[in-house]
Amino acid sequence: MNAIDPDALVATVQEAADSATHHGGRPRILFLIRTFGRGGAQRQLVVLASGLQRAGWEVSAACFYAGDAFERELTQANVQVIDLGKRGRWDVVGFGWRLWRTLRQQDADIVHGYLTVGNLLALLARLAHWHTRVVWGVRSAYMDRSRYDWMARATFRLSCHLARLADLIIVNSQAGAEHHAALGYPRGRIRVVANGIDTHRFRFDADGRARVREEWSIPDAAVLVGLVGRIDPMKDHGTFLRAAAELARRDARWLFACVGEGHTDYAAALRSEADALGLAGRLIWTGARQDMPAVYSAFDLAASTSYGEGFPNVIAEAMACGRRCVVTDVGDSARIVGNCGVVVPPHSPVAVADALEALWCATGGLPAAAAARTRIVACYSVPALLTSTQATLRNLRGVRRYT
Repeated sequence: MNAIDPDALVATVQEAADSATHHGGRPRILFLIRTFGRGGAQRQLVVLASGLQRAGWEVSAACFYAGDAFERELTQANVQVIDLGKRGRWDVVGFGWRLWRTLRQQDADIVHGYLTVGNLLALLARLAHWHTRVVWGVRSAYMDRSRYDWMARATFRLSCHLARLADLIIVNSQAGAEHHAALGYPRGRIRVVANGIDTHRFRFDADGRARVREEWSIPDAAVLVGLVGRIDPMKDHGTFLRAAAELARRDARWLFACVGEGHTDYAAALRSEADALGLAGRLIWTGARQDMPAVYSAFDLAASTSYGEGFPNVIAEAMACGRRCVVTDVGDSARIVGNCGVVVPPHSPVAVADALEALWCATGGLPAAAAARTRIVACYSVPALLTSTQATLRNLRGVRRYT
């Protein structure tokens, strides 16, 4: 699979600008996504769009539904946010007209879709302006799509057929690249650009650790394991809960936190399962949090039990805050943790419990791991994301259009 050539990483912003733009001024890029709600893909769009804006690009971002969590951050970064005003799933004609008008008015050099529906609709840009290049942003791998509704399954099947119409497909993980190529995405147009973590924001916060642990009534002697992620079947909270119950039976010091939000009915079912496993009083459901560096710092260990991932931001963010991680062997999780954590098979609560216990014993009771942060700073920083993305977009002129 085509990863980024290290030699290309030295490309300057001006070189990227000269090759990406047709009008000789600042390169103009429009991102297209369903919402700016909390999620790893949305976070990366904000990081990338804000970084490109600072680097001299003219950046705008259009969403189907406005008012979500990350919209304010884009506005603060001077990125133009365009609300397409979709009124629901069946608002097709009016929404389509507003999208078409936006594509015509923006006259972007590049329209960069994010996630399946955003990618598909980005193809309309090729009809709006002949010079516009279409980039797809793929942020997942090996998802169990049977757990989602018929519309999600249908749009993904359609994307497999239409991917050849995109000029470039940027995937955030090697696993995602291999998976989508096997499903029909054109290998020759796939490039891997790993996510970038804001390591200035995500770093150990001693005061934040103390504050959050006090808020959650976590004793100093307790070992707190955290799982961060939306409450979604793919994140497999059930495996985490069963691993937590196993650890709780072994030692009273183990406590647990699930951070994130999701579908109300599914979340309620998970809470009932946790109670049935005897985790009442041992497990905290925090909902979404705005102070994530402090939350990661409050953990002693972090866990990811997903059975489908591309590049899980939460692992890299936790490591940037000095946390060691136990992760399932999905997506690029093993690649991210390197030797700073433990990798286990998915769907294996006992393996997760054993790994957490062994990892904690190996640390001698010290939660902070400088090596974990060093790895993220070296390999997955925001500057690396921006340089890699610009080097990739610089080469768009050499991509043969489908005719």
